[in-house]
Amino acid sequence: MRVIGLMSGTSYDAIDAAAADLALTDGDGDGDGDGDGDGDGDGDGDGDGSTLYLTPLGMVSDPYPDEVRGALAAALPPAPTTLADVCRLDTWIGQAFAAAAARADRGLCAGRAELVASHGQTVFHWAEAGRVHGTLQLGEPAWIAEASGCPVVSGFRPRDVAAGGQGAPLVSLVDLMLLRGRPGVPAALNIGGIANVTALPAGGEPVAFDTGPGNALVDAAVRDLTGGRLAYDEDGALAAAGRVDGPLLERLLAEPYYRLPPPRTTGKELFHADYLRTVLAGSPGPAPSPPDLVATLTRLTARTVAGALRPLRTTEVFVSGGGVRNPVLMGMLREELAGGTAVRGSEDLGLPAAAKEAYAFAVLGYLTLHGLPGNAPRCTGAGGPRVLGSLTPGRRPLRLPAPPARAPRALVVRAP
Repeated sequence: MRVIGLMSGTSYDAIDAAAADLALTDGDGDGDGDGDGDGDGDGDGDGDGSTLYLTPLGMVSDPYPDEVRGALAAALPPAPTTLADVCRLDTWIGQAFAAAAARADRGLCAGRAELVASHGQTVFHWAEAGRVHGTLQLGEPAWIAEASGCPVVSGFRPRDVAAGGQGAPLVSLVDLMLLRGRPGVPAALNIGGIANVTALPAGGEPVAFDTGPGNALVDAAVRDLTGGRLAYDEDGALAAAGRVDGPLLERLLAEPYYRLPPPRTTGKELFHADYLRTVLAGSPGPAPSPPDLVATLTRLTARTVAGALRPLRTTEVFVSGGGVRNPVLMGMLREELAGGTAVRGSEDLGLPAAAKEAYAFAVLGYLTLHGLPGNAPRCTGAGGPRVLGSLTPGRRPLRLPAPPARAPRALVVRAP
């Protein structure tokens, strides 16, 4: 089945559309795809699962139109907004996602896509005292279905939240499918606006959570310092020119979020420009220079990520997201891990760093269409496995495939 996954993260810089050919098979004739006969691929003998094969077909990335991006930035917390703003954004974002899906179908699937899975644009994640009460993603799926002609799975997060989960990181299920069978304690890390990690301890329970800001505070500082001329620290140039301000770093590390137990999740509702201004206003002494501020915030991301990985005793971490394009951040992360954890790109798992999350939602959409759970309850804290999302029919009569006998436990990426 050819599926297009649509994703725009908390940095809201562009819409990524990744196309994949997905097929669910037993793989080796014993119903599990791993050759050991226990049915799951991870050696724990629970007798459950088959293998999902993913062939990447490519990705296109479309920046938001300037007016949409501006309206989105003006409406995000802590800014005030109106229901009229929300309605307009829901339509405009849906239309932008629809254009990206149609372009991906034409250019990557030769017009033969069968399903679109849309994460939408997160505009609010209602988290208080370690509990998530609600979450809102905009991007009306009817526009996507109309433009592509395909059925659309959308609204993935609310069902996990309704089941008592954090609604994030939802990609943890896909991460676990990719990591199973690897030696040691493998982990997957995505550094977007917010950074999240999934780890699979040997013989232990999987764990996943948001570590804290990925690029969010660095981006906010760069926009403020340049009057909006720059949106991010390209190639880590500002950070490379600065020195870490130790006292400021300690003030930033005092944030209570970092000490919450997993599962935990956060967003730009907490880590935004006003948050940074408040910390700086309360800091004694002169304000840091622009390069020193950006270097300090980059070190904050590296230290909080490493601080999350170290207690898990991870032996390797596969990194994806926009943060991998910042060599200073990646260098700091390697320093913080001090050689105890090998740092690799998600390409080593077969998925490009820039496209991994879009491919992950293509997988989640495929699971939903087949009536299979898309969350990992031990990672999100939900009360159990849940089929995620809502389904908007395309142009043709909607016919759902029969659910397979077993949900996939492993995800294998094949070369195109």
